Amino acid sequence: MNETRLAALLSDVAGGELSVDAALDRLRTLPFETLEGVATLDHHRPLRTGFPEVIYCEGKTVEQVAVIAERLAAHSSRLLGTRATEAQFAAARGRVSDLQWHGQARCLWLDREPEAARQEGVVLVCAGTSDLPALEESALTLRLMGHEPCKITDVGVSGLHRLFPCIPTLQKANVIVVVAGMEGALASVVGGLTNAPVIAVPTSVGYGASFGGVAALLAMLNSCASGVAVVNIDNGFGAGHLAALINSRIAKNREN
Repeated sequence: MNETRLAALLSDVAGGELSVDAALDRLRTLPFETLEGVATLDHHRPLRTGFPEVIYCEGKTVEQVAVIAERLAAHSSRLLGTRATEAQFAAARGRVSDLQWHGQARCLWLDREPEAARQEGVVLVCAGTSDLPALEESALTLRLMGHEPCKITDVGVSGLHRLFPCIPTLQKANVIVVVAGMEGALASVVGGLTNAPVIAVPTSVGYGASFGGVAALLAMLNSCASGVAVVNIDNGFGAGHLAALINSRIAKNREN
């Protein structure tokens, strides 16, 4: 249930097209629904934050993911499940026939909203091809939240000259997401080239001393560039969600 659907529901009641009892049935599971022994689903979240609850699929059984996806899809036109497996997607697709799969992002997703123009202004940058899963998770999150990101890929610091032609794009951005593993230096470089806020995503890409992304995380936290904020290791979703919130506020302020 989001603001648009709630407004339509109230309008139907006011216009006599829907009975009060029928409206109550639709609202009965707000603000949450308990799936005994599985989850307590927050159907009220779109009204508070503008986006439905996201399924973190890792650690859940295929049946748990399937039943959660089914109930969320019954209440929302958009759905996102991160860190999903193909087996979890297949089980959920058995209950939600129009569910979609993004293999590289490792996400299951659904978008029943009418096609509309997405907001531009977000630029996604990744250091290497191995960092693409986190970048694609971020990109999918942004698209589901109504934004169309621009992608700049494989421009890590070992070949820094590859980034130079992209500087005008970086300088026009409202917000930039930088995804990098290894030593994580790209976030500092980008932060020094633009006045846009930079959201850094350390990835677990790298050899042993990268400690599964901890080296990149610490490097980004210790960035000498101002305007760089850091999310957790491999958290493309968190970066994409934050970028969408920032970009939406900028667009709203321009409209006003």
